[in-house]
Amino acid sequence: MQRRIFIQTLAAGAAAALALGRAQAAPAAAIEVFKTLTCGCCEGWVEHLRANGFAVTVRNVDDTGPYRARAGIPERFGSCHTGMIAGYGIEGHVPAADIRRLLAARPAAAGLAVPGMTVGSPGMEQGSRKDPFDVFLIRRDGAASVFASYNKRGA
Repeated sequence: MQRRIFIQTLAAGAAAALALGRAQAAPAAAIEVFKTLTCGCCEGWVEHLRANGFAVTVRNVDDTGPYRARAGIPERFGSCHTGMIAGYGIEGHVPAADIRRLLAARPAAAGLAVPGMTVGSPGMEQGSRKDPFDVFLIRRDGAASVFASYNKRGA
């Protein structure tokens, strides 16, 4: 009986070590970020992505609008930077966890957006102030639905 438990424990440990090795060997998701040279909050968002395991390439551009349009994100969902990852557009201060959830689910969509520059969103931290905001899933026809909500009272 003890021998069987020992073998089962040994096998479980080996399986866990193998899984951990695979997780550590997984390459970081690569995202390309288009932003203006002078935008500090964009740098804050880039650091948020890097801290959450993304491999970020930053491209300083004069105008992010053409990149937003290329990603299929309507102007009404615009913010100060646009990311491109795995065929999706990521507009504004979208939390890294939502990008990972998008990549795992692979919906038929243009991407995610956090319109404007909401205080308390990644890269827009200002002390303890955290304004409510939504992350929108943008469909290819330009329509949107709420993908995630943050800092809502009672939520």
